[in-house]
Amino acid sequence: MGIELDDLDKAIINMIIEDCSRSIRDIAKAVGKSPSLVLKRVRRLYEAGLIKKCEASIDYSKLGYNLMALILFKVDGPHIEDVERELAREPRVRGVYDITGEYDIAILALFKDVNDLNSFIKRILKSPYIKESVTSVIFKAIKDEKNIEYFK
Repeated sequence: MGIELDDLDKAIINMIIEDCSRSIRDIAKAVGKSPSLVLKRVRRLYEAGLIKKCEASIDYSKLGYNLMALILFKVDGPHIEDVERELAREPRVRGVYDITGEYDIAILALFKDVNDLNSFIKRILKSPYIKESVTSVIFKAIKDEKNIEYFK
């Protein structure tokens, strides 16, 4: 069951996606509505779970994380969720995905360099439940956005 959105909701969402640090007053001015109405709409979008949180978009390469990897794992079936939880606790892991096909789990993770990646892989593969892994280094992210252009 989805939430019904009108043009005002969509405009507000687009502005929050662009820059979630904008004030309610700025958004209200841009959409030509009162701050109280915009605040009410934003609260409704949060309460409905459509907007989960407002967060900064960090350029991790400026912090020395210049290597992104896609890593696939084959896992002993009864322990897939255990391994997923373990991987989700790893600080360099951006996403953990339960997938279909030849492999069971995919992760996207950031590393400072090849040695950092190598240490991570060797440590993770000590898990008795991981049967196999395949690592692909991502040379360049052509598109790496959290949100899709749904409301445009």
